[in-house]
Amino acid sequence: MRSPSTSCSTRANSSDVTTKLLLEYDGTDFAGWARQPERRTVQEELEAAIATILQEHIPVTVAGRTDAGVHAWGQVVSYDGEALDPLRLNGVLPPDVAVLESTPMDPGFNARHDARSRTYCYRILNRRARSPRLRHTAWWVGRPLDRAALDACAGAIVGTHDFMAFTPTQTEHVRFERDVSVAQWSESAQGVLEFWITADTFMRHMNRVLVGTMADVAHGLGTPDDFAALLTGRPRAEAGATAPPHGLALASVSYDG
Repeated sequence: MRSPSTSCSTRANSSDVTTKLLLEYDGTDFAGWARQPERRTVQEELEAAIATILQEHIPVTVAGRTDAGVHAWGQVVSYDGEALDPLRLNGVLPPDVAVLESTPMDPGFNARHDARSRTYCYRILNRRARSPRLRHTAWWVGRPLDRAALDACAGAIVGTHDFMAFTPTQTEHVRFERDVSVAQWSESAQGVLEFWITADTFMRHMNRVLVGTMADVAHGLGTPDDFAALLTGRPRAEAGATAPPHGLALASVSYDG
C-alpha cells in the first residue's frame, strides 16, 4: 500500500492504480448514496464529477451505503483510475459534497470489502425547545430521556449479537449477527446526546432502530433488560420505532494499516 497523498497522480494507465477517496457530505437533499433513476444521489454526483475531469465514466465502490437524509463525515470510496486533486474535484462537485483526501492505493483495493469496521454517530437534541441550527443534523426529542437507561442499553449492545429485531422484516440479509466493538452515549459541547457505535458491518436501518428503541426505553416504555432480550434474534415488531435519518452520520471507516 502506498503512502497517503492528496496530490494528483501522474500515472497514465488508470488500470495500474486504484484511488481511495475520503468524503464528507450533507445528506439532507440526497435520496441516499446509491444511484437511483430520476433521483439525486451522492454516487451520481461523485461519478459525474470524476467523469467531468477524466472524460470517461468510472464506477465507484463505497464503504457503506447511506440512506436518504443520512450524512457522512468520513465516507470512503474507491475506483480504478488516477488520483485527482481534491480541490479539482471539489471545484465540480455541488456544495453539499466534498472530497477531503485522494490517495493512490495498490491495484485491487476495495473500499467495501477491505474495510474492517465502520463507526456511526447518532445525535439527539434532548431539550424542550427545538433548534433551527441543528434541525438537519440532530433528532429533536422534547421529552426528558433517562440517561442511565440509555447507557444500560448501549452496554448491552457490545459483543456479537443477532440484530434481526433492528432491521426491516423485508430484507436481503441472510446473516443477522454483527460484532459490535463500541456502543456508548456521550454528550457533546453543544449539549447534544451522541450515540457512537462501531461494528464490522451494519444492516439497513440498524442504527436508527437501535436509537429509536433505546429512546423508547428511556421514555419508560420497557426496561434495559427488555432491550437486551431483543438482541437474541427477536422479530422486528418487538423493537421500537425507527429514528429519523437526519440525526445519523457515518463517522469513519477503518482499514488494516
